[in-house]
Amino acid sequence: MKNIRPIAFWPPVILFVAACVYNFQNQKGFTRMINDANSWLMSNFAWAFSLGVLIMLTVVIYLMFSKFGDVRIGGREAVPMLDDVRYFSITLTSVVAIGILFWATSEPLYHLTSPPQSLKITPNSPEAAVFSLSTLFTHWGFLPLAIYAVPSVMFAFSFYNMRKPYTLASTLTPIFGDKVLGKWSQVIDATCMYALIAGMAASLGTGVLSIAGGLKYLTGVQTGAFLWAMVDIAVVATFVISSITGLFNGIKKLSEINLAIFILLAVIVFVFGPTFFMLNLGVEAFANHLDTFFEKAAFTGAAAGDPWAGSWTIFYWCNWLAWAPISGMFLGRISYGHTIRKALFIQFVLPALFEIIWMVIFGGAAINMQLSGGGLMEAMSAGPEFAVYALLEKYPIAIFTIPVFVFCMFLSYVTGSDAFTTTLGGLSTTGISPDDPEPSMLMKIFWGIVIGTVTWVMITSAGVDGIKMLSNLGGGPALILELLICVSLLKVASKPKVYDYRKHDYTDDGIPIKSVTKKNIMSEGTNDKASKQKIS
Repeated sequence: MKNIRPIAFWPPVILFVAACVYNFQNQKGFTRMINDANSWLMSNFAWAFSLGVLIMLTVVIYLMFSKFGDVRIGGREAVPMLDDVRYFSITLTSVVAIGILFWATSEPLYHLTSPPQSLKITPNSPEAAVFSLSTLFTHWGFLPLAIYAVPSVMFAFSFYNMRKPYTLASTLTPIFGDKVLGKWSQVIDATCMYALIAGMAASLGTGVLSIAGGLKYLTGVQTGAFLWAMVDIAVVATFVISSITGLFNGIKKLSEINLAIFILLAVIVFVFGPTFFMLNLGVEAFANHLDTFFEKAAFTGAAAGDPWAGSWTIFYWCNWLAWAPISGMFLGRISYGHTIRKALFIQFVLPALFEIIWMVIFGGAAINMQLSGGGLMEAMSAGPEFAVYALLEKYPIAIFTIPVFVFCMFLSYVTGSDAFTTTLGGLSTTGISPDDPEPSMLMKIFWGIVIGTVTWVMITSAGVDGIKMLSNLGGGPALILELLICVSLLKVASKPKVYDYRKHDYTDDGIPIKSVTKKNIMSEGTNDKASKQKIS
């Protein structure tokens, strides 16, 4: 207890206990309160979310092609703690895998059958099919990955190169100086922790429902509070155990298995599904995505009074932003030893391309089946989590693919929760540094129990939507924080030598010196413990 950062730790805990109690006492009042708050946020600040996301994308692209991209995280002698494949697998499975498993099949069906009224697209038409898939590229492509990349790069540079403390406030020191590292740092961390805890609980709740739906398909057992509790306990216990074993002994192995299963599932659906329809629709939809990129990214529906954007695009921007600051801390932490450009390629470019391909396969298959009278919308009447099982059931070897998909869903939630539990634990306590980056075992167990309990309470009472709304309320403060981080990044990128602890890594003109070879590293030696953590 003596190591707890009180301002960062207690407010999120107290707020969630209060939310659960209020939900039990007055569920209608709780739902009305958070719905009203979200409606106010969406309707008044849709413009800010849309512009903010586009600004972040612009900053990330600029960084990739600037001289700042040559800067190595941790110094030019730093050895990557993860090779490229493991770095990518952890990034993908801890950040976006959960979402694409759940939404790749169900979301395109909503857009196909209920496109925005203001666009006057006929439901279930060819135009609706193209709109549906191209909208997936907007919601799950380069824009959301840019939201994550901004705090990731800035935190990695501030933590490893500037040698600042393990707090989100460190990303703001180029603007405000070290005075922001006092109590203000705990306030910033508490706000982002609140948003992430709600997001994790909402995500876990979605996962519990999805896994329970898969078990129902496999065994016929009825879903309900008891089955949800059993799945919840299994997921929480697994990710807590994985988290306790340390970053590389737990999440590294889980993410590698998870990535292999992702590729296997994609290949199966691509081969046994409507292959040429997927490819043809995918090319057409991607062209439409490029043509309408800014239109879709900035669509608010205000002129026509269309609520579609608030339910989908703006809702997504809020949700991505609520997760991004603390997710970025985790991604920044595992970026040690890579250049800024390499980190952005693996965190930003590759996952976005993977998601687009995944959406072409699963989204294209779902659209084709619905247009052919496959009845996927009827299957979703019991919940969106049933769409993918209804899809896989129509394909050969469903007896194999459905259990594998359920297992992949389980692993995805475990992997993501493992990463974020470790980050929450680090923000809750003092003493986290590059040389000692792991929080205590008890802190990881505590956050695992909190998230699992909040998840079960919410899905058995208010449902997942209620806690999603709680998470989204963190999108407003996160937007302000991320825009400030953008300013920090641009300031650092213009003169990295001024801020880098290792001045000798630059020429007199401030140009980053190319990294030394591994042979030179071994001969020169290093006292940096983090650089010795390379996984062969």
